[in-house]
Amino acid sequence: MKLTERINSDITTAMKAKDSSRLSALRLLKTAIVNRSIEQGQDLEDSEVMRVVASLVKQRRDSIEQFKKADRNDLVKKETLEISVLEKYQPPAATPQEVEDAVTAAIAETGAKSIKDLGAVMKIALAKLSSKTAPGRIVNEVVRRKLSGK
Repeated sequence: MKLTERINSDITTAMKAKDSSRLSALRLLKTAIVNRSIEQGQDLEDSEVMRVVASLVKQRRDSIEQFKKADRNDLVKKETLEISVLEKYQPPAATPQEVEDAVTAAIAETGAKSIKDLGAVMKIALAKLSSKTAPGRIVNEVVRRKLSGK
Protein backbone atom coordinates (compact mmCIF):
# COMPACT_ATOMS: atom_id res chain seq x y z
CA MET A 1 0.00 0.00 0.00
CA LYS A 2 1.38 3.36 -1.00
CA LEU A 3 1.89 5.94 1.71
CA THR A 4 -0.73 8.30 0.23
CA GLU A 5 -3.28 5.48 0.23
CA ARG A 6 -2.46 4.73 3.87
CA ILE A 7 -2.92 8.40 4.77
CA ASN A 8 -6.30 8.51 2.98
CA SER A 9 -7.36 5.36 4.82
CA ASP A 10 -6.28 6.85 8.14
CA ILE A 11 -8.28 10.02 7.39
CA THR A 12 -11.39 7.89 6.90
CA THR A 13 -10.69 6.01 10.13
CA ALA A 14 -10.20 9.27 12.06
CA MET A 15 -13.47 10.64 10.63
CA LYS A 16 -15.39 7.53 11.69
CA ALA A 17 -13.81 7.65 15.15
CA LYS A 18 -14.58 11.39 15.41
CA ASP A 19 -10.95 11.99 16.40
CA SER A 20 -10.82 15.68 15.44
CA SER A 21 -7.21 16.38 16.47
CA ARG A 22 -5.85 13.41 14.51
CA LEU A 23 -8.12 14.25 11.58
CA SER A 24 -6.87 17.83 11.54
CA ALA A 25 -3.22 16.73 11.40
CA LEU A 26 -3.94 14.19 8.66
CA ARG A 27 -5.85 16.72 6.57
CA LEU A 28 -2.96 19.15 6.95
CA LEU A 29 -0.61 16.43 5.69
CA LYS A 30 -2.86 15.54 2.77
CA THR A 31 -3.08 19.21 1.75
CA ALA A 32 0.71 19.53 1.82
CA ILE A 33 1.05 16.38 -0.30
CA VAL A 34 -1.51 17.61 -2.84
CA ASN A 35 0.22 20.99 -3.05
CA ARG A 36 3.63 19.39 -3.65
CA SER A 37 2.07 17.07 -6.21
CA ILE A 38 0.62 20.07 -8.08
CA GLU A 39 4.00 21.84 -7.95
CA GLN A 40 5.70 18.83 -9.52
CA GLY A 41 2.88 18.09 -11.94
CA GLN A 42 2.71 14.40 -11.03
CA ASP A 43 1.79 12.02 -8.24
CA LEU A 44 4.41 11.77 -5.52
CA GLU A 45 6.50 8.72 -4.80
CA ASP A 46 6.65 7.50 -1.20
CA SER A 47 10.13 9.00 -0.76
CA GLU A 48 8.82 12.45 -1.71
CA VAL A 49 5.81 12.03 0.61
CA MET A 50 8.25 11.26 3.42
CA ARG A 51 10.11 14.49 2.65
CA VAL A 52 6.82 16.37 2.93
CA VAL A 53 6.18 14.70 6.30
CA ALA A 54 9.70 15.55 7.48
CA SER A 55 9.18 19.16 6.45
CA LEU A 56 5.91 19.37 8.38
CA VAL A 57 7.48 17.80 11.47
CA LYS A 58 10.35 20.29 11.32
CA GLN A 59 7.88 23.17 11.02
CA ARG A 60 6.00 21.88 14.07
CA ARG A 61 9.21 21.62 16.10
CA ASP A 62 10.14 25.19 15.18
CA SER A 63 6.65 26.34 16.15
CA ILE A 64 6.87 24.55 19.49
CA GLU A 65 10.12 26.37 20.24
CA GLN A 66 8.47 29.73 19.50
CA PHE A 67 5.30 28.90 21.43
CA LYS A 68 7.34 27.89 24.48
CA LYS A 69 9.09 31.25 24.40
CA ALA A 70 5.69 32.96 24.23
CA ASP A 71 4.37 30.75 27.07
CA ARG A 72 1.56 29.38 24.88
CA ASN A 73 1.27 25.89 26.33
CA ASP A 74 -2.06 25.28 24.61
CA LEU A 75 -0.41 25.65 21.20
CA VAL A 76 2.63 23.63 22.30
CA LYS A 77 0.27 20.77 23.18
CA LYS A 78 -1.52 21.02 19.80
CA GLU A 79 1.74 21.02 17.82
CA THR A 80 3.13 18.12 19.87
CA LEU A 81 0.02 16.08 19.12
CA GLU A 82 0.38 16.84 15.40
CA ILE A 83 4.02 15.70 15.50
CA SER A 84 3.00 12.40 17.10
CA VAL A 85 0.49 11.82 14.28
CA LEU A 86 2.92 12.84 11.51
CA GLU A 87 5.84 10.78 12.82
CA LYS A 88 3.90 7.58 12.12
CA TYR A 89 4.51 8.25 8.42
CA GLN A 90 8.27 8.70 8.73
CA PRO A 91 10.89 5.97 8.52
CA PRO A 92 12.49 4.93 11.81
CA ALA A 93 15.07 7.27 13.30
CA ALA A 94 18.72 6.58 12.60
CA THR A 95 20.64 5.48 15.66
CA PRO A 96 23.74 7.46 16.69
CA GLN A 97 25.87 4.50 15.56
CA GLU A 98 24.23 4.49 12.11
CA VAL A 99 24.95 8.22 11.77
CA GLU A 100 28.58 7.67 12.81
CA ASP A 101 28.97 4.79 10.33
CA ALA A 102 27.43 6.78 7.46
CA VAL A 103 29.67 9.78 8.16
CA THR A 104 32.79 7.59 8.42
CA ALA A 105 31.92 5.90 5.11
CA ALA A 106 31.22 9.27 3.45
CA ILE A 107 34.57 10.67 4.63
CA ALA A 108 36.37 7.60 3.27
CA GLU A 109 34.44 7.78 -0.01
CA THR A 110 35.20 11.47 -0.58
CA GLY A 111 38.71 11.42 0.82
CA ALA A 112 37.82 14.44 2.95
CA LYS A 113 40.64 15.85 5.05
CA SER A 114 39.34 19.14 6.41
CA ILE A 115 36.22 21.11 7.23
CA LYS A 116 36.37 22.54 3.69
CA ASP A 117 35.02 19.18 2.49
CA LEU A 118 31.93 19.44 4.71
CA GLY A 119 29.44 19.85 1.85
CA ALA A 120 30.60 16.81 -0.08
CA VAL A 121 30.64 14.63 3.04
CA MET A 122 27.18 15.85 4.12
CA LYS A 123 25.69 15.08 0.71
CA ILE A 124 26.95 11.50 0.70
CA ALA A 125 26.20 10.87 4.41
CA LEU A 126 22.61 12.08 4.06
CA ALA A 127 22.18 9.93 0.95
CA LYS A 128 23.37 6.89 2.91
CA LEU A 129 20.85 7.71 5.65
CA SER A 130 17.94 8.35 3.26
CA SER A 131 16.02 5.26 4.40
CA LYS A 132 16.11 6.55 8.00
CA THR A 133 15.11 9.77 9.70
CA ALA A 134 18.32 11.64 10.45
CA PRO A 135 18.18 15.38 11.18
CA GLY A 136 20.74 17.25 9.09
CA ARG A 137 21.82 19.22 12.15
CA ILE A 138 22.93 16.05 13.95
CA VAL A 139 24.71 14.68 10.87
CA ASN A 140 26.42 18.06 10.45
CA GLU A 141 27.67 17.97 14.06
CA VAL A 142 29.15 14.48 13.58
CA VAL A 143 30.81 15.48 10.29
CA ARG A 144 32.32 18.61 11.87
CA ARG A 145 33.60 16.62 14.84
CA LYS A 146 35.19 13.96 12.67
CA LEU A 147 36.74 16.43 10.20
CA SER A 148 38.18 18.59 12.95
CA GLY A 149 39.85 15.50 14.46
CA LYS A 150 38.08 15.51 17.83
